[in-house]
Amino acid sequence: MNKIPVLLLTFNRLDTTKRVFNLVAQYRPAKLYLASDGPRAHVQDEPHKIEQVRQFLTGNIDWECEVKTLFRPTNLGCKLAVSEGISWFFEHEDCGIILEDDCLPDLSFFNFCAAMLAAYRDDTRIMQISGTNFIGRYTPDPQYSYFFSKYGGIWGWASWRRAWKHFDLSPEKYRQAKASETLKGFLGNAYAWRMSLYEQVYEKNLDTWDYQWSFARAINSGLSIVPAVNLVSNIGFGRDASHTHKTTSDIADMQTNELDAQRIQPNPFVVPDQYYDERLIRKLSDGLYRIKPFIRRAKGLLP
Repeated sequence: MNKIPVLLLTFNRLDTTKRVFNLVAQYRPAKLYLASDGPRAHVQDEPHKIEQVRQFLTGNIDWECEVKTLFRPTNLGCKLAVSEGISWFFEHEDCGIILEDDCLPDLSFFNFCAAMLAAYRDDTRIMQISGTNFIGRYTPDPQYSYFFSKYGGIWGWASWRRAWKHFDLSPEKYRQAKASETLKGFLGNAYAWRMSLYEQVYEKNLDTWDYQWSFARAINSGLSIVPAVNLVSNIGFGRDASHTHKTTSDIADMQTNELDAQRIQPNPFVVPDQYYDERLIRKLSDGLYRIKPFIRRAKGLLP
């Protein structure tokens, strides 16, 4: 199986970066892209921490590999540093794997992404391959190793240039979608909650990029591929994190499992799995979003 290019996005955490990089090194991609945001002017000792991360990365590539770097001299913040890093990656590559410095994958994650990138390269219904299965071991049909979701996750993911071209930080399309309520059908009962999140990033300038990517997928009815087992664990929860501070969260440090990419059977049912999406949204909204009663009865969810 051809080795897929990898983009590793880092900042100032050497401990988590080392753990993620060690998995990338085991995969040994032929092309490795390293994007690093610069130090914040008001944070003491951050230039030193960032330089330590950069030196570790460039000094420990011990396999034959084409390396490209995007090391920012000053801080852009999460929204611009990450999204521009991904755009830079897709300027050079048609498809690839994206990992942040706190997203620790199982080694099988890489081959799973490679298989899915090849299988759905020209299928514009699919915009993202997620490494995270937030509800654990699950598939609607045991004969298939993956299924489809309206949401997915970005803690270790892969995509194509053709999909990322829809990413947009400007608020114009959000305002049009809000005025016309275009996304009500696609988002269903989660519409009000999801639109409130989009408002945070487009109107209140929340410093993140992932909701804008979710919005881009939603307005194109884009689906994510989700593996039957969780393949990526977020090891970055804590006070040093940009957004994931609550170390007791049940999505922190989730267990990962192996998925044999050689045994994957193509899933012919390219439709979002309602059971997974309902449970995912309930979990991520801390219960603010209520699962429809008929889904609870049909699938035996919590009351």
